[in-house]
Formats: sequence, C-alpha cells, structure tokens
Amino acid sequence: MAKTARPARATVAVVIPARYASSRFPGKPLARLGDKPLIQQVYERVRMARGVNRVVVATDDARIHECVTGFGGEAILTAHELRSGSDRVAAVAREIPADVYVNLQGDEIPLDPGFLEDLILPFAKSDANVGTLKQAITEERDLQDPNVVKVVTDRNGDALYFSRSPIPHLRDRRAEDRALVPGLHWKHLGIYIYRAAALARFAGLPSGTLEVTEQLEQLRLLEAGIRIRVWETKHASLRVDTPADLERAEQILTGGKPAWRNSSL
Repeated sequence: MAKTARPARATVAVVIPARYASSRFPGKPLARLGDKPLIQQVYERVRMARGVNRVVVATDDARIHECVTGFGGEAILTAHELRSGSDRVAAVAREIPADVYVNLQGDEIPLDPGFLEDLILPFAKSDANVGTLKQAITEERDLQDPNVVKVVTDRNGDALYFSRSPIPHLRDRRAEDRALVPGLHWKHLGIYIYRAAALARFAGLPSGTLEVTEQLEQLRLLEAGIRIRVWETKHASLRVDTPADLERAEQILTGGKPAWRNSSL
C-alpha cells in the first residue's frame, strides 16, 4: 500500500465493538463492574486518552445501544453478520467521518490512558496505515496459551506474523529448558489503528486462509501484503472473557487484588 499523506491534525475516532452474544459470557457488555456496566467502564477510560476526538460503541444489539445512550455515550447499531471487530468499525466509519479509526474491543479495559496513547501518538507521527500494540511476555503460561496471541516483527517494527502458537520456535531448546526468552517473545494486544483508506480496504478484502485457520482478523491484512506497524506498550489493560474474569477485574479495580496479568485475566 502506498504511503498516505498525514493530515496536519488528524481526527481520531475510537470505535468500541460490543456484541451481546458470547459463547462464554452472553450479555457481557451489560454485566455490572463496580457501579457501572462493563461497556461504560471501557467507554469512560477511552475518553481520558490524549488524541481522541470521538468515542463510539458499535453494537448489533438494541439493549447495548440503549445502555450506552443512557449513560450519555454515543452508539451505532450495526449488522449481526459482520466478520470481525474491525469490520464493525468499518461499518461505523461509513457513517462517522474521521482521518483515523481505533478498534478497541468492548471487553478490553484500559487501566491507564497511556495504553491508548502508546498507539495513537506514535501512529500520528508515522507513515504507517495500520498499527497495533505488543507487550513483552513474562510468563511461560502466556507463551503456551492459545488465547494469548503472539507476534514477531521485523527490524522496522512491522509485523511478520501473528499466531496463537509460540513464535518464534526455539529449535535448539533442550527439553528441560524454558521456551520463553525475554526480549524475543511478545504478546499481541488486540487493539488496532487504521487510516480511513486502509480500514475501507480491510473491509473489502476476502477472508484469507490464515485468518480463518488462526481466527485472527489481522492476518487478513498480512495475507494481502498490507503492513502492520507494531509499537510496544508497558501500560496495562484488563481483558474480560468470562464471568470469573469480571469478578477478578472488580477486585483489581477496587484494590482488592494486586496480582494480575495484562490483557488476559
């Protein structure tokens, strides 16, 4: 993809995809976390980040739409059959003009504005059309966990591949050695940033073999030859996948549990 000229002051819209249906946690966006529903906790934290001009929830369910508008947020109803969160963001982009769109899932709670800023601010200064975040893997269980997506990058910081498997593989590792090598293994955090043209192109691409096999939407871009720039963040987020995760998230947010892992409780 050709380099895109950067606007002097790009408008940034953060779109939060939020589905009601979930095999592990139906109605998750509306579940109470503290004194607010989960989707409100995410929405309000996003608004604290520098560089954000607009925050919109993209949902396929009227109950979530009503909840968001009820607490004063903005929401748009989208079709049920969209392939991924970024496809839902692209649907919103057809109604809401912006130069840059961020896809932050409705179950990813930024614990600090820096989580978003570590993506938005360097992206604005770069020639990248698509970007995302990575974080160092510090626990062996994360490296082996297929729910923790791994990423490897080239010397320019562009993604070479994303996988649910441990990558890179250590060929000469002895059986008794740990597979995790600090500085070599990185987890991918499921937040994306797109320039408007790149997002529209993403939505128009067919789902590739790798995307379908790994069930990772970002592989659609790599299969089409579109670069994804990856920046590191040390800021924390909480990912809520199950009711047990929600309970632990409440303990963390209220100071009841100091030990936690980023992006995957």
